[in-house]
Amino acid sequence: MEQKKKETLGTVMAVCGGICWGFSGCCGQFLFETRGAKAPWLVALRLLFAGLIMIVMGFALHGKRNLDVLKKKADLLRLLIFAFCGISLCQFTYFMAIEASNAGTATVLQYLSPILILSAVCIKEKRRPVGLELGAIGLSLLGTFVLGTHGNIHTFYITGSALFWGLAAAVSAVLYNMLPGSLILRYDIYQVLGFGMFFGGVLMCMIFRPWEYELIWDGGTWGALVSVIVIGTAIAFGLYLQGVSMIGPLKGSILASVEPLSAVIISFFWLGTPFVMPDFLGFGMILGAVLLLTAAQGRR
Repeated sequence: MEQKKKETLGTVMAVCGGICWGFSGCCGQFLFETRGAKAPWLVALRLLFAGLIMIVMGFALHGKRNLDVLKKKADLLRLLIFAFCGISLCQFTYFMAIEASNAGTATVLQYLSPILILSAVCIKEKRRPVGLELGAIGLSLLGTFVLGTHGNIHTFYITGSALFWGLAAAVSAVLYNMLPGSLILRYDIYQVLGFGMFFGGVLMCMIFRPWEYELIWDGGTWGALVSVIVIGTAIAFGLYLQGVSMIGPLKGSILASVEPLSAVIISFFWLGTPFVMPDFLGFGMILGAVLLLTAAQGRR
C-alpha cells in the first residue's frame, strides 16, 4: 500500500511539473501578444534568473560540492557548449516559435524531438527503424502535415516562420538532450542546468541587451515574467524530477506529454487561441507518435 501511495504521489508530481512547463509557455505567449515583449528579451531574462535560482537550490542541496562541475576543464568546456549550443538555443527557438504562432503549436512541434533523436540513434547504430519506431516516424510526419495544411496540399494554415521555428525548436531540443552527455550522470541536475542556464543567460544578455527593450510594465507583465522564471523552471523541474525518482523514467517520459496538452488547453481557454479540428488532429498524431516511441523504448 505504501508503494502504491508513492507511485500515485510521483505521478501527480510529474504531471504537475509538465503542466507548469506548459503554463510557462502560455505566459510567454501572453507577454508577446499583450505586453509588446519579444522572445530574445524573455529568453535572456529567463535563463539568467532561472539559472541563479537553480544554482542557489544546488548550494542548498550540496553545499560547496555544487561547484564541482566547474573544476575540471573538460567538464567546464562541455558545460559551456551545452549552455550556448544546447539550452540557450533550445529556449530561443522555442519562444521564437511561440512568438510566431502560439504556445500550443510551438510546444507540440518541439515534441518532434524524440523522433529526431531516434533517427540519430539509428544512424549511429547503423540500423533501420523497426516496428513501433516506424509507426512513430510515419505518424509524426503525418501529424506535421495535417497541422500545417489541414489536409489541403494547396494551402498552408501555419506561417512559414512558425513552422521554421517550431522545427528548429525540435532540432535544438535534440542538442539539449544529447550535449550534456556524461555530465548528467556525474553531477546533479541542478548543477548542470543551473550553471548552464546562467552562462547561457549571460551570453544572451550580452547579445540582445534586454534592458533596452520597451514594453508595457504592469502587474500582468510581472506576474507572467515571474511565472516563466519560477514556475516554468524551479518549480517545474523540482516537481517533475522528484516525481520521476518515484515512478521511473519510462513512465515519467509518458507523463511529460501533458506539457503540450496543457499548453494547448491553457492557450485555448486563457488566451483565446483559435484552434480548429485539424489542429487537434495534428496535435494528437504527433503526441501519439511520441507515445509509440516511448512504448518501443520500453520494449527494447
